[in-house]
Amino acid sequence: MSTRNVLLIEDDYDIAKLLRLHLEDLNCAVTVCHDGQDGLTRALDDAAWSLLVLDLTLPNVDGLEICRRVRLSAAYTPILMLTARVSEFERVSGLETGADDYLTKPFSVVEFAARVKAILRRVDQLARKPPVQLRSLRFADLQLDLDRREARRAGARLDLTAKEFDLLAYFMTNPARVFSRSQLLDRVWSSTHDTFEHTVNSHINRLRAKLEPDPAAPQYIVTVWGVGYRFGAEQIQQSS
Repeated sequence: MSTRNVLLIEDDYDIAKLLRLHLEDLNCAVTVCHDGQDGLTRALDDAAWSLLVLDLTLPNVDGLEICRRVRLSAAYTPILMLTARVSEFERVSGLETGADDYLTKPFSVVEFAARVKAILRRVDQLARKPPVQLRSLRFADLQLDLDRREARRAGARLDLTAKEFDLLAYFMTNPARVFSRSQLLDRVWSSTHDTFEHTVNSHINRLRAKLEPDPAAPQYIVTVWGVGYRFGAEQIQQSS
């Protein structure tokens, strides 16, 4: 197993020391930051991070802002968010900002290690997949460039977040298939937290606002009442 570069941003020195030991047991090379601003700088530098373990409450720059800034960058870095906040709103905010998973303090180191291994396993599975042959998707005036991660409608670029792009790409690669909220949460967010299915709703509403000519009468992301959502078209043009 190759060594993974992990950035750990945690202001509690004792917790950081403990998590570092367990990450190193998983064959990870760990860089630790105790300050939000320093952590943000390191997260956005040229290092190819395999994983970002991020505390939500940090001095100077909080974890949500770091997560948001990382998701605006071109490179994709998996994020495991740690939070001592117990409110559903705070945890949902982390997922909606782009975290791949979260743990609420206090948590066991066994669960922490399991979550880390699950995220890294998903990354390995994606890396082992054969090269994608279809690099763009098109329907009518809507086009997705999968390499550049750009979406355009009628030639105009759509300002989509990383998860909004992933959601639209998943719909377009599975045209006309109906997905429940829990299925989308599992397959786009790689999460099984059923209580956060409204995260899917909020992302679809924001995606429709950017994508649909008339969000009140959507043509692309269609609601199937009592079931979930589907992409409105049955045929998607694919090209390499």
